[in-house]
Amino acid sequence: MTAITAWPGRAETWLDERGKGAWIAATILGFVVFWPLGLALLAYMIWSKRMFRNGCSHRRNAAWGSRHAFRSSGNAAFDAYKADTLDRLEQEQSEFEAFLKRLREAKDKAEFDDYMAERARAAARADAGSRD
Repeated sequence: MTAITAWPGRAETWLDERGKGAWIAATILGFVVFWPLGLALLAYMIWSKRMFRNGCSHRRNAAWGSRHAFRSSGNAAFDAYKADTLDRLEQEQSEFEAFLKRLREAKDKAEFDDYMAERARAAARADAGSRD
């Protein structure tokens, strides 16, 4: 998925995290900037039932998942298995997040090193040009 095709999903998630007020503000801004955009946002809000909810689905689903994830099923063996699996998944997630952080840091360092090398080459060319 390219950045061009991914931005609507990211925008929807961003607005959902901020609640119904953000959706209303985006709709009003859409009407001010370009009225068909505001109309499209209003239609989407009605179609997706965002106008008629107390909160956005992202928040509600997260709250539902956290309430029901650790509820006992009544079977001790299954509850132990579920707890072990959730612990393993949390550990894998934290390890993956640490990996992504190291990857970003390595990329940042490589970009900085490239910048410094280019700067040194430019300074060397300037020095060579001033000697001639």
